[in-house]
Amino acid sequence: MASATVSRYYATGKRKNSIARVWMMPGSGKVTINDRPMDQYFGRDVLKMIIRQPFEVTGTVDKFDVLVSVLGGGNSGQAGAIRHGISKALLAMDAESRGKLRKEGLLTRDPRAKERKKYGQKGARARFQFSKR
Repeated sequence: MASATVSRYYATGKRKNSIARVWMMPGSGKVTINDRPMDQYFGRDVLKMIIRQPFEVTGTVDKFDVLVSVLGGGNSGQAGAIRHGISKALLAMDAESRGKLRKEGLLTRDPRAKERKKYGQKGARARFQFSKR
């Protein structure tokens, strides 16, 4: 198989309104998001933990450098999209890790999105206050 000579692996991850393009190559575990280090891009430790999750599941912590271009959505959606992209890139690199990633639910795109506001209402589900008199 020719995949042994491939030095970079690419995958696209999605979550809410965020789309992350992920390039992964063997390295020291450095994660760069939109030309900034992960620690500088995401302030919350929870978001950094979400991004590292696929590496911890497959036991490949600090073995790959990750270059990410992410756009759309907010912090949480972007972190989820990056996690999805990293999981798919790990799968492209090593097909044996499919079981571990699938078991943790990292290969499934989270379909939850914001529900649209309906006409005649205050929001998606919230109604205007009713006054009998």
